[in-house]
Formats: sequence, structure tokens, C-alpha cells
Amino acid sequence: MPVLAILVVAGAFAGVLAGLLGVGGGIVLVPAFYHVFSRLGYESHWLMQMCLATSLATIIVTSLRSLRGHHLRGAVDWDILRRWAPGIAIGAILGTELAKSLQSGALQVIFAGLALIIGLYMALGRKDWRLGNTMPGGLKRWLYAPGTGFLSVLLRIGGGSIGVPVMALHDVPMHRAVATAAGWGTAIAVPSVIGFLLADIPAGARPPGTFGAVNLPAFLVVISMTLLTTPIGVRLAHATDPVRLRRVFAIFLLLVAANMAREAIW
Repeated sequence: MPVLAILVVAGAFAGVLAGLLGVGGGIVLVPAFYHVFSRLGYESHWLMQMCLATSLATIIVTSLRSLRGHHLRGAVDWDILRRWAPGIAIGAILGTELAKSLQSGALQVIFAGLALIIGLYMALGRKDWRLGNTMPGGLKRWLYAPGTGFLSVLLRIGGGSIGVPVMALHDVPMHRAVATAAGWGTAIAVPSVIGFLLADIPAGARPPGTFGAVNLPAFLVVISMTLLTTPIGVRLAHATDPVRLRRVFAIFLLLVAANMAREAIW
């Protein structure tokens, strides 16, 4: 029952985050899965892979639920989503392949510093601070998009954590950036989960119901909650003033940075 309660609470919170901020909820789910699987006696070299894979599987469902909710409110920029999704998916595939064999503390420290800078910008930056008036195209897009997918998988942060600041820096309104970032989460999660389903993990290291690196029971418990709570997050996002929503996102990023620095150091 305590294990089930952890998954239920984590799933509920991840769903609200997905709807409110356009992020996948991995920052909540990966630690929850790690605690649950460890408590059940499955701590091994492959544990983090299973946590990451199961989290990404839930993001497919949660992101689609969030995307639908934002679409019904007319907030999704489908042009940005269509143009960026292929590059993001390529980066996610590369990140998945590296994540199968690497958990880099140094990379976490680097991203923690980056998340700190972006979080401070989102909290304190002026509206006229921009990298451009439109989203990048051409070569720049093909650098940004795979980088977003790659880092999102490797660092377990969801596409919105990078995507929303990138869109904000290119003059995309905050509500539209959050809504569109939900779709980026799907582009990241689908190819990544396919890769993790092919992961070769010894039977003794896997909890029951694990296919490849994805644990089906944990997945089902979490999505049963995210399907209920994601619409709550969507309503909160559209009921929140853009400036306040920007600050909430900034606080989220600063917490992500602090957590990554803690994990890398300890």
C-alpha cells in the first residue's frame, strides 16, 4: 500500500505539471520509480534505465492528454510543432541510446547551471529580452531541435523545460509556448520508449511486468492519475496571468536545477 500510494501521488502531481507547464513530469516520476523499485528489491545497474523508460512511457499518454486540452482552447501552435517534432525525435533517439549506458553527473551539473540561468531569466528577465521575433528555421532549428530532444531524455526533464524558454526567447506568448511544449513531449517520448522496449535487461533485475525497460504496472497506476489531473493543470494554466505563469515556470526550473545539482554532488 505505501508503494502504491507513492505512485498515485506522484502520478497526480505529474499530471498537474504536464497541463500547467507543458512538461512531462519526469522530474517527479523518475525519483518516485527509483524509490519504489529499490524498496521492492530491484536496485541494480539497470534501475535508472527502468525508471527513465517507465517515466517516458507515461509521458506519451500525459502529453497527448495535455495537448488535447490546450488544443481545445486554441493555444497549440501546430506549425511550430510540425516543424520541430522531427528534429526533437532524432535527438531523443540519440539520447536514449546514450542513456542505456550512461548516467553522467558532470552533464547534470552542466544542465543544472543552464537551468539556473534560464530560471532566473524567466523570473527576472524583461519582456524585450529576445533572441529573435520568430522561431528559428533552417540550420538553427536543426541544431536546437535535436539538442532539445537529446538533453530532455538524458536529463529526465521533459521537452517543456527547454522548449518553453526557447519559445519565450523567440517571442512566442507564454500560454502558447506551454501548450505547444506538450506536443514536444510526445515527440520525445515515443521514439525513446520504442528504444527502451528493446533494451536487454536480465530477468532477475526486472520487477514483474517489465517489458524491455518499461514496467507496465507502474505505468498503468501513474497514467490512471495523470489522465484525471492533467486537465486540472490545463485549466490552471489558462486561468493564470502570463506573467505569473512565467514565474511559476521559473520556480519549477530553479527547483529542477537544485535537484540535479544535489544528485550530481551526492
